[in-house]
Amino acid sequence: MDFDQLKQAQGRMWGSGPFEEIETNLADMHDALVAGIGPAPGEEWLDLGCGTGGVAGRAAEAGAKVTGVDLAPALIETAKQRAAEAGLEIDYEVGDAEDLRFDDGTFNAITSSVGMIFAPRQQVAADELARVCAPGGRIAISAWRPDGGVGDFFKFMRGYQPPMPEGVGNPLDWGVEENARDLLGGSFELDIQTLDSPFVTESGEAMWDLMSRAFGPTRTLVESMDEESRAEFREAFIEFAEKDRDGDKIRQSRTYLLIKGKRK
Repeated sequence: MDFDQLKQAQGRMWGSGPFEEIETNLADMHDALVAGIGPAPGEEWLDLGCGTGGVAGRAAEAGAKVTGVDLAPALIETAKQRAAEAGLEIDYEVGDAEDLRFDDGTFNAITSSVGMIFAPRQQVAADELARVCAPGGRIAISAWRPDGGVGDFFKFMRGYQPPMPEGVGNPLDWGVEENARDLLGGSFELDIQTLDSPFVTESGEAMWDLMSRAFGPTRTLVESMDEESRAEFREAFIEFAEKDRDGDKIRQSRTYLLIKGKRK
């Protein structure tokens, strides 16, 4: 499988479930990203890996002129529908973070909520981000830390998923500060901090019900399994989730880097 085929598969995977239901669990992260930019009315804003519009909608409500780009056509259609329902003018389009159609220096503000970190060629995506950011422009990117709950979740999932093609970057590498500085530090003055966006739910079974239905990677994996394998995976998934039980709730810590920068 070459990278173009991989991206097409990823687009189908991420769009296979109602991601807007997952997005509600990232509201605090989205607030932090928009606050990290400090929106100015009328400025050109790009949201990369926009999903169903959690960050883009916030930026538009603050008065920015927002473009949202995502690899998954189904997520873009949902984002368009949600923007129309909210009365927001946002330009949503299907696109590739490694090959953006925009001219150099188009955007004053660029965000990505754990989105562009999944681009297979990380330096290519980082260079495209820098290319379309205007001098003095601001960026705010969130990236899951590998030593947090999401890192544990990815490790658990890898036990059931086929290996990625050779040369594909690990998205968790973005969550290591040294790596983030290597990728972006040549083009941006960076300010990086660690935050937490905990996932809270009633039970491991509730987490399974949500993730197996609404989170594209888990849903796609489940649908690829036979009945016996699916039952075994469900049991292991619930057991994995229950290790984060805190009293009457599951509380999974999801630490991430908030990577803020100013274009040199």
